[in-house]
Amino acid sequence: MSGPMERKQEQLEAMLRAAPVVAVVVIDAAKDAVPLARALVAGGISAIEVTLRTPAALDAIRAIAAEVEGAVAGAGTLLMPADFSAAERAGARFAVSPGATPGLLTAADNSMLPYLPGAATATEAMVFLERGYRLQKFFPASYAGGVELLRALAAPLPGIRFCPTGGISAATAPQWLALPNVVCVGGSWLSAPALVRGGQWSAIEKLAREAGALRGTPRV
Repeated sequence: MSGPMERKQEQLEAMLRAAPVVAVVVIDAAKDAVPLARALVAGGISAIEVTLRTPAALDAIRAIAAEVEGAVAGAGTLLMPADFSAAERAGARFAVSPGATPGLLTAADNSMLPYLPGAATATEAMVFLERGYRLQKFFPASYAGGVELLRALAAPLPGIRFCPTGGISAATAPQWLALPNVVCVGGSWLSAPALVRGGQWSAIEKLAREAGALRGTPRV
């Protein structure tokens, strides 16, 4: 029988495998949260990581969780242990951080939220795996060694699956998705600030639909 950690990892894996891309969004105005999430879900992207980088972030998560059917709202950029309880109260269903500290890991142990900690090195990945995190964020993906580093980690760390995030675009995502140790990628290109500010929800839906159709292709 699996324990609490493995159950949370199983829940997280189901969320991450729902589509090739997890939408990574920065929301400046809470009023934009619902139409943005509806556009992403209509395009086939259900997992939406709302980064805690703006004052509107928690209200945005709360609105998405309450009003957008089919959306799986998560909280990203968790930096402090208290962020876990705040995200949980807002209705988040998963949590993501760019790295991890002992305090964050302890808070994650005490939280109901499935957690995706960020690793940039083999050592960090091994530390998280030792604690039961077989699903990890690889961040900042394009600047921390890129596709080649993650490919190199596949053989010595076969038990880890990554969600690379940072500097990935629609053009480069297939290279990442082709790797055997990648479960999905994090994409901010789906909700470019200009599109959100302009309320261009149909354009965001189109980008989401294209992202949902992405498949891994070997790098040449």
